[in-house]
Amino acid sequence: MNDNVTTVDFVMAVLQEVFEHDEDSAMGLTAKIHEQGQATVAVLPFEIAESKAVEVTLLARTNSFPLNVKIEPQA
Repeated sequence: MNDNVTTVDFVMAVLQEVFEHDEDSAMGLTAKIHEQGQATVAVLPFEIAESKAVEVTLLARTNSFPLNVKIEPQA
């Protein structure tokens, strides 16, 4: 989810480290999040998605960012 505080560098790092996107993919997703307010960054089994959401939220809070992660069932 987009916000006005979390830096592009942090979002890109999370996409690469937690979700294993390469730099180009992370850059494209970061731009989409910025422009559209959100983006699907991975399609995973619920338990894994939940674990990664917690990991990202903890990383964000540790770095003083308000980044929010939303988990949705696949349509």
